[in-house]
Amino acid sequence: MAYVKAPPHDYRIENVDPVKGSLLPPSSSNHVFADYSLAVAVAVKSVADPTRQEVRVVHIPSGEVVFRTSGSSGASQSF
Repeated sequence: MAYVKAPPHDYRIENVDPVKGSLLPPSSSNHVFADYSLAVAVAVKSVADPTRQEVRVVHIPSGEVVFRTSGSSGASQSF
């Protein structure tokens, strides 16, 4: 079966908070990558604490979230 070539930028980094980091350009709000592994690595490196901040990598053609950190999902918790 022949593989149909996908668009060059298939993965997008999403976050509720602004994504900041030395790996991302500061002015761009739409962070897209052609490579899944690169998108995940940049996403994790772009938040101060991936265990507390949620960041997602989304497969653009399908809209599926293919990676998500275990950050708080918007719910505040007190212990």
